[in-house]
Amino acid sequence: MSSTPKSRAPAAASGRAATKKELPERFKAYKHVWVFVEQERGGVHPVSWELMGAGRKLADKLNVDLAAVVIGPEGEATQQAAAQSFCYGADLVYMVADNLLADYRNESYTKALTDLVNLYKPEILLLGATTLGRDLAGSVATTLLTGLTADCTELDVDADGSLAATRPTFGGSLLCTIYTLNFRPQMATVRPRVMPMPKRVARPVGRTITQLLGLVEHDIVTKVLSFLPDRNSAKSNLAYADAVVAGGLGLGSPENFHLVHQLATALGAEYGSSRPLVQKGWVTSDRQIGQTGKTIRPKLYIAAGISGAIQHRVGVEGADLIVAINTDKNAPIFDFAHIGIVTDAIHFLPPLTAAFRDRLSPHSSDRIAG
Repeated sequence: MSSTPKSRAPAAASGRAATKKELPERFKAYKHVWVFVEQERGGVHPVSWELMGAGRKLADKLNVDLAAVVIGPEGEATQQAAAQSFCYGADLVYMVADNLLADYRNESYTKALTDLVNLYKPEILLLGATTLGRDLAGSVATTLLTGLTADCTELDVDADGSLAATRPTFGGSLLCTIYTLNFRPQMATVRPRVMPMPKRVARPVGRTITQLLGLVEHDIVTKVLSFLPDRNSAKSNLAYADAVVAGGLGLGSPENFHLVHQLATALGAEYGSSRPLVQKGWVTSDRQIGQTGKTIRPKLYIAAGISGAIQHRVGVEGADLIVAINTDKNAPIFDFAHIGIVTDAIHFLPPLTAAFRDRLSPHSSDRIAG
């Protein structure tokens, strides 16, 4: 693997078709782009469809097929996941359906995916950087003895067809493009909401290749005794919220964070914070926004007292409208915010909250629709 620090410019020139150079003989059998479709408890994680959109672009540049990999229990849910994959751009589906895959266990899922890779040889393999995806990706990459670039913020292919996977490094202060030059497949994980959700287009079920798992329960060391959902997952929905208000060190004290919460309540929005507030214990970790927290793509993002370092930027720059409030006119956040307000958030948030409460009141004639 090799890495090259880079600016915000795309890894490969936009619109330029990738022309492959001659590959080593051992790589010539590796073709096509694969996306692992993550399903758990009967549903597909939205990051899978986001990756299908990104994978479609890569496959088109390489002039190869885009394949979805569906692994799960026998039954309607797995069949539906496969069918939906075609609606999000898949040319074909590889499927391993076995009731031993009803619950995620590293051993069984790793075998299912590595067996598929060894048999059908994809050039690029993408997974969501979820709890499940991170565990599976690391295990598969280790088993296959290939490279893995984690938590990518950009994916592209260079002129020679190599995957250019970009991610923050050195604590989020620098962006780095990483290439897996001497191993295949080229693997990367991408966090939810980093890539835009592609449009779903109704399509019939296409070519599906099924593969047997080749395991019995006795072969699997891990046993699932019970399932308890993460309590934090019910508390916040930052990643998929339409509006988010967040606060940073510019608020001055933990007592002032209630100003963020009040504005979020007035807007019917979720609230979050930058990493330093979590480190100081002002806010719980499930509310952290940024590379090491949640990545968001809301219609509206209001950042109060947040400087906007790269670590935070990569977590919010997919928002449709970013409003930054900061006393420092040179704060990095003003480089990518759509609207910048140079003022003290502590004094600005209360009247802003009052204005939104009045505007959004059910008794107001100026109430904003939607």
